[in-house]
Amino acid sequence: MRLLLVEDEKKVADFIARGLRAEWFAVDVAGDAKTCWKLASAVDYELVILDLRLPDFDGTELLRRLRRQGRRAPVLVLTACDSTQEKVENLEAGADDYLTKPFVFAELLARIKALLRRPVESRSDVLRVADLEVDRVKKQVHRAGRRIELTAKEYALLEYLAAHPGQMMSRTLIIEHVWDASFEGITNIVDVYVRHLRAKMDDPFQCKLIRSLRGVGYCLTDETAP
Repeated sequence: MRLLLVEDEKKVADFIARGLRAEWFAVDVAGDAKTCWKLASAVDYELVILDLRLPDFDGTELLRRLRRQGRRAPVLVLTACDSTQEKVENLEAGADDYLTKPFVFAELLARIKALLRRPVESRSDVLRVADLEVDRVKKQVHRAGRRIELTAKEYALLEYLAAHPGQMMSRTLIIEHVWDASFEGITNIVDVYVRHLRAKMDDPFQCKLIRSLRGVGYCLTDETAP
């Protein structure tokens, strides 16, 4: 899952981003409203963490503009502003949760996971394709009852494909959702990770779930489906 963190204090942003990446999230960081607007207009993020006191624009108004633009991703406001009026104003502007600074990372993480469990687009805690199960809460993968051990990026790729079963996803679209904006690697990185996934969760089984279309991309589907 790819998240957008809007925070102008670099130390705080680095701390949060490191913690979230350790939890297998892809994280883009914006230090001001202009960068946030640019990123949010180009990428469909699963969640936005938004500070209110930005150097170039008011965070509450930025939140309103994102909602008017039709951006439906959950927004967690993370700010030092702790007045009831501020909380009410931002929740009415479209925020889904509100956490004040200073904060404990464990609580921030728990709130993020709770928001991601909400049905934005029929979101499910467990994704199933044929005999494959992807548990989004525990970050565990099983196939035919057997535990499949994956790296963080392998899991993120599989989760994205499993969330769109039967849909052919382009390499560009996969990179946009699984890797963050700091990625500047080789263009065939998706092919490399798909090979890793196939070796772990397809090759040992008779039914192959990962399909490819040359020049297009990849999808996850039951091979026996009509």
